[in-house]
Amino acid sequence: MFEIQPMDAATFRQQTRRSTIIIAVLFLVLAMLLSSLAVALFGEPGGDNLRFNVGGVFVAFLVTAGLLRGRFWHQTWMAPAVYSWRLKRSLMSITNVMHQVTAGVERDDQTAMKVLRFYHLGLMQMHELDGNSSDHTQLWREVQDHKERMQAVGLDTEQTRLDPVWLEGLKQAPR
Repeated sequence: MFEIQPMDAATFRQQTRRSTIIIAVLFLVLAMLLSSLAVALFGEPGGDNLRFNVGGVFVAFLVTAGLLRGRFWHQTWMAPAVYSWRLKRSLMSITNVMHQVTAGVERDDQTAMKVLRFYHLGLMQMHELDGNSSDHTQLWREVQDHKERMQAVGLDTEQTRLDPVWLEGLKQAPR
């Protein structure tokens, strides 16, 4: 289950920039250290040591990815980046079944209507957090029309939660 959380866009961008810089610097330091170590241990003076340099960078990538997912993922300084990743994954999971969602909305399926509303709210937040206001104007009319349709059938328009069960149900629904 994923839930949209209110966030200040400027603070979000500042925090995600900071976490990105930390991870990038960690990767660069590890890449330089491990490449140098590989050349020192296995390389030949004056020889072609490219494979050892590349190997060191590859191992640094693996170590950085492991630290990111295993150690850093649950740290408070990574929370905005993790939230963004989870939001984008949730939106992608809806995009993958969008034809079933839109078909369900056309049939007045309430689950499909809730999923589409979550999608709209999540997409608008993602655009806001990323500082991408150009896509807001294109989406606004569709969002308003759908919101009015939900209100007409008495559904709550504040669909800030996405239940994976809804998506599974839509995948099984007739097309």
